[in-house]
Amino acid sequence: MAVIPGDNVGPEVVAQGLRVLKRLEDLGFCAFDTQSFSWGAGEYLRTGRAAPDPDEIVAVLREFDAIYFGAHGDPSRVPDWVASQQLMHPLRQGLDLYVNLRPIKLFHGVESPLKAPGDIDFVVVRENTEGEYSPIGGRAHPGLPHEVAVQTAVVTRQGAERVIRFAFELARARDQKRRVHCVTKSNAMVHIMSLWDEVFETIARQFPDIETSKSHVDATSMYLVSRPSTFDVIVATNLMGDILSDEAAAVTGSIGLAVGGNLNPERRYPSLFEPIHGSAPDIAGRGIANPLAAIGALALLLDWVGETLAASMVSGAIADVLARREVRTRDLGGDASTADMTDAIIEAITAGPALDGSLTLGGLLPKVATPAATFAADVGAQGLAAYPPATKDGSER
Repeated sequence: MAVIPGDNVGPEVVAQGLRVLKRLEDLGFCAFDTQSFSWGAGEYLRTGRAAPDPDEIVAVLREFDAIYFGAHGDPSRVPDWVASQQLMHPLRQGLDLYVNLRPIKLFHGVESPLKAPGDIDFVVVRENTEGEYSPIGGRAHPGLPHEVAVQTAVVTRQGAERVIRFAFELARARDQKRRVHCVTKSNAMVHIMSLWDEVFETIARQFPDIETSKSHVDATSMYLVSRPSTFDVIVATNLMGDILSDEAAAVTGSIGLAVGGNLNPERRYPSLFEPIHGSAPDIAGRGIANPLAAIGALALLLDWVGETLAASMVSGAIADVLARREVRTRDLGGDASTADMTDAIIEAITAGPALDGSLTLGGLLPKVATPAATFAADVGAQGLAAYPPATKDGSER
């Protein structure tokens, strides 16, 4: 596993995720070799680049099974675009991480700012390699009164087809509301979004068992507040999915709980998993950042590489700790430290939490040898002591 802690609170929360991983390893549920990379705004200040050239990034990282990412950026010292354009966007485009998957869930024990939020449990599937974030454009006449800046949004048929198909397959695998909602703005962005809508309609006809709906992005942002519990899978272009998933995180209590997976579904390249919050320089170094988004991202990573049981344990521990309301970081209205919250997660894992699939992808991912139901029956009320650790050849899990 490649580890890129990044900047400010990034290293703080990634370190907590690695503590959880170490506990799982000690219990015999998984084993990872890790290598850390110091890329980000700090690297830019030291060397003049946030990361190596894009070709080198791909060459270095393609040999890994997965990438665990913290957060990048130090806006008071480095322009925002530097780490994005020299690190995150080359990662997403160079490794063809075309699905940005963001599970949105209102956990029991977490208060939504909405008066009557309902049962919120959906996924935003965001196109991740083109759209409004395509690096096409430029500036002319810099500093002059007639300076001009142009940036071109790009939607390709292939890019739209593959991410929209993933959204439909995910809705089928989740087997909940079996509904895909398309986000558009084809009344104003008549070229790229008309193509997007046409592709959505074509793919929808191939999934007659999946219900569909569509709305403009401004209306969708309103529906996330007025009726968020009606969604199952939302599919959107790069910028629209980025904004809507941050809004959804706020609706479900805190962006400190929100996780993201940057996926190459064909697995030709390693996928990247991260908390979706930023580097939060205002609280960096104070030990108060909520680590649950980073720990939840670890659950997604574990699931993606086939450690479904370990992923369900982490996800279950998060759900258990939040439901008990005993440990709360400041974003959740408490005063627990970053380490305090991680201690609670590790204690819950050690005690044998109820397995939970909120931060796993279920049917889209490979299964481990021991089904979760068998594990739950074996452990029962005895905790993990009843369950054998892995042998060197992995024959007992």
